[in-house]
Amino acid sequence: MKKILLLATGGTIASRPTAAGGLAPAITSKELLACVPELADLCAVDAVQVFNLDSTNVGPAQWQSIVHCIKENYDAYDGFVIAHGTDTMAYTAAALSYMVQNSAKPVVLTGSQKSIYNRDTDARNNLYRAFVYAVSDGAWGVQLVFDNKVILGTRARKTRTRSFNAFSSIDYPETAVFRDTRLVLFLRRPAALPPVRFYEKLDPAVFVLRLVPGMRADIIPMLAPHYRALVLESFGVGGLPGGEHGTMFAELRRWCESGRLAVFTTQVPHEGCDLAVYEVGRAVGELPGVLEARDMTPEAVAVKLMWALGQTDDRAEVMRLFETPIECDIV
Repeated sequence: MKKILLLATGGTIASRPTAAGGLAPAITSKELLACVPELADLCAVDAVQVFNLDSTNVGPAQWQSIVHCIKENYDAYDGFVIAHGTDTMAYTAAALSYMVQNSAKPVVLTGSQKSIYNRDTDARNNLYRAFVYAVSDGAWGVQLVFDNKVILGTRARKTRTRSFNAFSSIDYPETAVFRDTRLVLFLRRPAALPPVRFYEKLDPAVFVLRLVPGMRADIIPMLAPHYRALVLESFGVGGLPGGEHGTMFAELRRWCESGRLAVFTTQVPHEGCDLAVYEVGRAVGELPGVLEARDMTPEAVAVKLMWALGQTDDRAEVMRLFETPIECDIV
């Protein structure tokens, strides 16, 4: 029987109503396990409460705590299940994909749209099936299990705010699905993986700027004292208003000449960006320090930059790390 460690971090799955009428995390890891007694027949389970937060309050410091817990327990368990809030679960899934690389053991995130104590909750199904995937022989790496789907950590996005079918795999096949009670694996653990590597350093000095028509260019120099990298969510396949003759281009050139980075992505959910297609993007893509996110999710772009910036102060090396495919984040 395999041995799995549950890391409880809060979220809707662990929430109770407050006196003020809202929901807040209050259910412990042991209480979560007590709601799914059938896990005892599936695997040996231990549980640890890493923190108990609404996932809106989960960020780089909490990702580091999760990674530290996995690292300290890695040799003692066959896999890990993380109960997490849905709102930033895709960010955490992406972060763990860069911070726990080449893991032959599964690191599985799950949660729910309703508290585990609700009569019509999706929590028990999601939690149980996260464990089913974690004990399967083909499981590996950072995955997200939700509503009968298994999604690679670098490819997951929350695409619905209320429905049980809350997460989608963006421009990449699902790793596995559940058909009734049967797990069907589409992608299995690679036959050979390098040794697992843990990274705990991050630099959150990344700003995501969503372009809107009419936006003033002087927002860029305002960000310079506080951020090392800028992610520009542009229109379509990418570009800047006015192209190389616009004020936005001039400010971005100064940003890059100062040694900072800029990464272009798209506001469109699918199929990525390509600055070479239109004149409004071609000159932008040739600026030193400008990168393209290609088909990466916005969550993966922001978190991968934080990870790369945390490894080095050398801009060329940060660019190399960002452009290196990791856990199928770029295809």
